[in-house]
Amino acid sequence: MNRRASKHNQCRHGDAYYIAPSAPFRRRARTHHMEVSMHIGLIGGIGPAATEFYYRNLVKADQASDGDSRMELTICHAQASDLIRNIQAGNVDAQVRIFEVMANRLSAAGAEALAVTSIAGHFCISELKRVSPIPIIDALSGLESSLIRNGYTRVGVLGNKVVMETRLFDSFRETEVVVPPGNSLNKVHEAYMSIAVSGAANEDQRETIFQAGRKMCDEQGAQAVVLAGTDLFVAFDGYECGFKYVDSALVHIDAIYRASMETSDNKSRKADA
Repeated sequence: MNRRASKHNQCRHGDAYYIAPSAPFRRRARTHHMEVSMHIGLIGGIGPAATEFYYRNLVKADQASDGDSRMELTICHAQASDLIRNIQAGNVDAQVRIFEVMANRLSAAGAEALAVTSIAGHFCISELKRVSPIPIIDALSGLESSLIRNGYTRVGVLGNKVVMETRLFDSFRETEVVVPPGNSLNKVHEAYMSIAVSGAANEDQRETIFQAGRKMCDEQGAQAVVLAGTDLFVAFDGYECGFKYVDSALVHIDAIYRASMETSDNKSRKADA
Protein backbone atom coordinates (compact mmCIF):
# COMPACT_ATOMS: atom_id res chain seq x y z
CA MET A 1 0.00 0.00 0.00
CA ASN A 2 1.46 3.33 -1.04
CA ARG A 3 0.81 6.20 1.30
CA ARG A 4 0.47 9.73 0.09
CA ALA A 5 3.43 11.91 0.97
CA SER A 6 2.95 14.62 3.52
CA LYS A 7 3.12 18.27 2.50
CA HIS A 8 6.79 18.44 3.50
CA ASN A 9 7.80 14.98 2.27
CA GLN A 10 6.55 14.80 -1.28
CA CYS A 11 8.95 13.01 -3.57
CA ARG A 12 8.43 15.52 -6.36
CA HIS A 13 9.44 18.52 -4.26
CA GLY A 14 11.96 16.75 -2.05
CA ASP A 15 14.01 14.37 -4.18
CA ALA A 16 13.21 15.37 -7.74
CA TYR A 17 14.74 18.00 -9.96
CA TYR A 18 12.37 20.95 -10.02
CA ILE A 19 12.44 23.97 -12.31
CA ALA A 20 13.62 27.36 -11.11
CA PRO A 21 12.80 29.55 -9.33
CA SER A 22 12.88 27.77 -5.98
CA ALA A 23 11.14 30.68 -4.26
CA PRO A 24 7.33 30.79 -4.28
CA PHE A 25 5.91 31.80 -7.62
CA ARG A 26 5.16 35.51 -7.76
CA ARG A 27 2.80 37.15 -10.20
CA ARG A 28 4.89 39.63 -12.13
CA ALA A 29 3.77 43.14 -12.82
CA ARG A 30 2.89 43.89 -16.44
CA THR A 31 4.17 47.11 -17.89
CA HIS A 32 2.39 49.01 -20.65
CA HIS A 33 5.17 48.25 -23.13
CA MET A 34 6.48 44.70 -23.26
CA GLU A 35 9.21 43.02 -25.21
CA VAL A 36 7.78 40.17 -27.26
CA SER A 37 9.28 36.80 -26.35
CA MET A 38 10.02 34.04 -28.81
CA HIS A 39 6.78 32.37 -29.90
CA ILE A 40 6.93 28.70 -28.83
CA GLY A 41 4.84 25.94 -30.37
CA LEU A 42 4.00 22.75 -28.48
CA ILE A 43 2.92 19.49 -30.07
CA GLY A 44 0.47 18.27 -27.43
CA GLY A 45 -2.18 15.64 -26.91
CA ILE A 46 0.40 12.86 -26.48
CA GLY A 47 -1.05 12.38 -23.91
CA PRO A 48 -3.45 15.02 -22.66
CA ALA A 49 -2.26 14.91 -19.03
CA ALA A 50 1.31 15.54 -20.15
CA THR A 51 0.22 18.49 -22.28
CA GLU A 52 -1.55 20.03 -19.29
CA PHE A 53 1.56 19.43 -17.16
CA TYR A 54 3.75 21.28 -19.67
CA TYR A 55 1.29 24.14 -20.04
CA ARG A 56 0.69 24.56 -16.30
CA ASN A 57 4.41 24.66 -15.44
CA LEU A 58 5.25 27.02 -18.30
CA VAL A 59 2.56 29.41 -17.08
CA LYS A 60 3.90 29.19 -13.51
CA ALA A 61 7.42 29.97 -14.69
CA ASP A 62 6.13 32.89 -16.76
CA GLN A 63 4.17 34.33 -13.83
CA ALA A 64 7.23 34.01 -11.59
CA SER A 65 9.42 36.01 -13.95
CA ASP A 66 10.15 39.66 -13.22
CA GLY A 67 11.01 40.46 -16.83
CA ASP A 68 9.01 42.76 -19.07
CA SER A 69 8.21 40.09 -21.61
CA ARG A 70 5.10 38.19 -22.53
CA MET A 71 5.15 34.45 -23.15
CA GLU A 72 3.88 33.58 -26.62
CA LEU A 73 2.60 30.00 -26.81
CA THR A 74 0.54 27.90 -29.24
CA ILE A 75 -0.43 24.26 -28.72
CA CYS A 76 -1.23 21.91 -31.59
CA HIS A 77 -3.14 18.70 -30.80
CA ALA A 78 -1.81 15.32 -31.97
CA GLN A 79 -3.42 11.94 -31.29
CA ALA A 80 -1.91 9.77 -28.55
CA SER A 81 -3.30 6.67 -30.28
CA ASP A 82 -1.29 7.45 -33.44
CA LEU A 83 1.91 7.88 -31.44
CA ILE A 84 1.37 4.65 -29.49
CA ARG A 85 0.65 2.70 -32.67
CA ASN A 86 3.73 4.04 -34.45
CA ILE A 87 5.98 3.52 -31.41
CA GLN A 88 4.85 -0.09 -31.09
CA ALA A 89 5.36 -0.69 -34.83
CA GLY A 90 8.64 1.22 -34.91
CA ASN A 91 7.18 3.29 -37.73
CA VAL A 92 9.37 6.39 -37.60
CA ASP A 93 8.34 7.66 -41.04
CA ALA A 94 4.62 7.60 -40.24
CA GLN A 95 5.07 9.54 -37.01
CA VAL A 96 7.38 12.07 -38.66
CA ARG A 97 4.72 12.74 -41.30
CA ILE A 98 2.20 13.44 -38.53
CA PHE A 99 4.58 15.67 -36.60
CA GLU A 100 5.62 17.48 -39.79
CA VAL A 101 2.00 18.52 -40.35
CA MET A 102 1.89 19.83 -36.78
CA ALA A 103 5.21 21.64 -37.19
CA ASN A 104 4.00 23.38 -40.35
CA ARG A 105 0.76 24.32 -38.62
CA LEU A 106 2.64 25.81 -35.66
CA SER A 107 4.97 27.69 -37.98
CA ALA A 108 1.98 29.11 -39.85
CA ALA A 109 0.60 30.26 -36.48
CA GLY A 110 3.78 32.24 -35.89
CA ALA A 111 5.80 29.82 -33.75
CA GLU A 112 9.56 30.29 -34.04
CA ALA A 113 10.55 27.06 -32.26
CA LEU A 114 8.68 23.94 -31.18
CA ALA A 115 8.80 21.20 -28.58
CA VAL A 116 7.27 17.72 -28.53
CA THR A 117 5.55 17.22 -25.15
CA SER A 118 6.37 13.52 -24.98
CA ILE A 119 9.69 11.87 -24.22
CA ALA A 120 8.45 8.80 -26.09
CA GLY A 121 7.70 11.06 -29.05
CA HIS A 122 11.43 11.72 -29.30
CA PHE A 123 11.92 8.29 -30.87
CA CYS A 124 11.71 10.10 -34.22
CA ILE A 125 13.11 13.48 -33.18
CA SER A 126 16.27 13.28 -35.32
CA GLU A 127 14.19 12.66 -38.43
CA LEU A 128 11.71 15.39 -37.48
CA LYS A 129 14.52 17.92 -37.11
CA ARG A 130 15.40 17.38 -40.77
CA VAL A 131 11.93 18.33 -42.04
CA SER A 132 10.64 20.80 -39.45
CA PRO A 133 10.36 24.39 -40.73
CA ILE A 134 11.37 25.71 -37.29
CA PRO A 135 13.98 24.63 -34.70
CA ILE A 136 13.11 21.94 -32.15
CA ILE A 137 13.82 22.23 -28.42
CA ASP A 138 15.03 18.69 -27.72
CA ALA A 139 14.04 17.11 -24.38
CA LEU A 140 17.25 15.13 -24.08
CA SER A 141 19.89 17.73 -24.92
CA GLY A 142 20.02 19.34 -21.47
CA LEU A 143 19.13 16.31 -19.38
CA GLU A 144 22.62 14.93 -18.85
CA SER A 145 23.87 18.35 -17.75
CA SER A 146 21.15 18.39 -15.08
CA LEU A 147 22.13 14.90 -13.92
CA ILE A 148 25.80 15.85 -13.68
CA ARG A 149 24.98 19.03 -11.74
CA ASN A 150 23.14 16.87 -9.22
CA GLY A 151 26.08 14.45 -8.95
CA TYR A 152 24.41 11.51 -10.69
CA THR A 153 26.73 9.32 -12.77
CA ARG A 154 24.56 6.17 -12.90
CA VAL A 155 20.79 6.43 -13.31
CA GLY A 156 17.83 4.18 -13.95
CA VAL A 157 15.22 4.92 -16.61
CA LEU A 158 11.45 4.49 -16.44
CA GLY A 159 9.22 5.00 -19.46
CA ASN A 160 7.72 3.02 -22.29
CA LYS A 161 9.41 0.00 -23.82
CA VAL A 162 10.81 1.85 -26.81
CA VAL A 163 12.46 4.48 -24.61
CA MET A 164 13.96 1.85 -22.31
CA GLU A 165 14.97 -0.75 -24.92
CA THR A 166 16.26 1.53 -27.68
CA ARG A 167 18.25 3.55 -25.19
CA LEU A 168 17.35 7.06 -26.30
CA PHE A 169 19.93 8.04 -23.71
CA ASP A 170 22.89 6.48 -25.54
CA SER A 171 23.98 10.03 -26.35
CA PHE A 172 24.98 10.45 -22.70
CA ARG A 173 28.76 10.64 -22.42
CA GLU A 174 29.36 10.79 -18.67
CA THR A 175 26.27 9.11 -17.25
CA GLU A 176 25.66 5.36 -17.19
CA VAL A 177 22.09 4.17 -17.75
CA VAL A 178 20.35 1.05 -16.41
CA VAL A 179 16.83 -0.22 -17.15
CA PRO A 180 14.47 -2.67 -15.40
CA PRO A 181 15.57 -6.25 -16.14
CA GLY A 182 13.53 -9.00 -17.77
CA ASN A 183 9.77 -9.02 -17.41
CA SER A 184 9.88 -6.00 -15.11
CA LEU A 185 10.53 -3.85 -18.19
CA ASN A 186 7.37 -5.18 -19.87
CA LYS A 187 5.30 -4.54 -16.76
CA VAL A 188 6.55 -0.96 -16.50
CA HIS A 189 5.76 -0.43 -20.18
CA GLU A 190 2.20 -1.73 -19.80
CA ALA A 191 1.59 0.37 -16.69
CA TYR A 192 2.99 3.49 -18.30
CA MET A 193 1.04 3.15 -21.54
CA SER A 194 -2.21 2.73 -19.59
CA ILE A 195 -1.42 5.87 -17.60
CA ALA A 196 -0.56 7.81 -20.76
CA VAL A 197 -3.90 6.95 -22.38
CA SER A 198 -6.12 7.43 -19.32
CA GLY A 199 -4.30 10.31 -17.65
CA ALA A 200 -4.65 8.54 -14.29
CA ALA A 201 -2.74 5.88 -12.31
CA ASN A 202 -4.26 3.16 -10.15
CA GLU A 203 -2.51 1.62 -7.17
CA ASP A 204 -1.29 -1.49 -9.02
CA GLN A 205 0.26 0.60 -11.80
CA ARG A 206 1.89 2.91 -9.27
CA GLU A 207 3.36 0.01 -7.30
CA THR A 208 4.71 -1.63 -10.49
CA ILE A 209 6.55 1.56 -11.39
CA PHE A 210 7.76 2.31 -7.86
CA GLN A 211 9.01 -1.25 -7.34
CA ALA A 212 11.00 -1.13 -10.59
CA GLY A 213 12.56 2.18 -9.56
CA ARG A 214 13.50 0.93 -6.10
CA LYS A 215 15.12 -2.21 -7.55
CA MET A 216 17.22 -0.22 -10.01
CA CYS A 217 18.53 1.83 -7.08
CA ASP A 218 18.92 -1.03 -4.59
CA GLU A 219 20.13 -3.80 -6.93
CA GLN A 220 21.57 -2.11 -10.03
CA GLY A 221 23.42 0.77 -8.43
CA ALA A 222 21.34 3.64 -9.79
CA GLN A 223 21.81 6.83 -7.78
CA ALA A 224 18.51 8.21 -9.08
CA VAL A 225 15.85 7.33 -11.64
CA VAL A 226 15.01 9.38 -14.72
CA LEU A 227 11.29 9.62 -15.42
CA ALA A 228 11.47 9.24 -19.19
CA GLY A 229 7.73 9.19 -19.68
CA THR A 230 6.05 12.58 -19.53
CA ASP A 231 2.84 11.18 -18.05
CA LEU A 232 4.64 9.47 -15.15
CA PHE A 233 4.09 12.55 -12.99
CA VAL A 234 0.51 11.26 -12.61
CA ALA A 235 1.81 8.25 -10.65
CA PHE A 236 4.43 10.14 -8.63
CA ASP A 237 2.79 13.41 -7.67
CA GLY A 238 2.00 13.40 -3.94
CA TYR A 239 3.26 9.86 -3.27
CA GLU A 240 6.37 8.51 -1.55
CA CYS A 241 8.27 6.51 -4.15
CA GLY A 242 11.22 5.42 -2.01
CA PHE A 243 13.99 6.66 -4.32
CA LYS A 244 15.39 9.84 -5.83
CA TYR A 245 14.21 10.73 -9.30
CA VAL A 246 14.68 13.35 -11.98
CA ASP A 247 11.59 14.28 -13.99
CA SER A 248 12.85 14.74 -17.54
CA ALA A 249 9.66 16.63 -18.41
CA LEU A 250 10.53 19.34 -15.86
CA VAL A 251 14.04 19.62 -17.28
CA HIS A 252 12.50 19.96 -20.75
CA ILE A 253 9.99 22.56 -19.54
CA ASP A 254 12.82 24.59 -18.05
CA ALA A 255 14.64 24.53 -21.41
CA ILE A 256 11.46 25.53 -23.25
CA TYR A 257 10.85 28.42 -20.90
CA ARG A 258 14.42 29.67 -21.18
CA ALA A 259 14.12 29.55 -24.98
CA SER A 260 10.80 31.39 -24.83
CA MET A 261 12.44 34.27 -22.99
CA GLU A 262 14.73 34.99 -25.91
CA THR A 263 13.68 38.04 -27.89
CA SER A 264 11.43 37.27 -30.83
CA ASP A 265 12.60 37.96 -34.35
CA ASN A 266 9.42 39.99 -34.57
CA LYS A 267 9.62 43.57 -33.34
CA SER A 268 8.53 44.39 -29.81
CA ARG A 269 4.95 45.43 -29.81
CA LYS A 270 2.66 47.38 -27.56
CA ALA A 271 0.95 45.19 -25.00
CA ASP A 272 -2.75 45.32 -24.38
CA ALA A 273 -3.61 47.81 -21.69
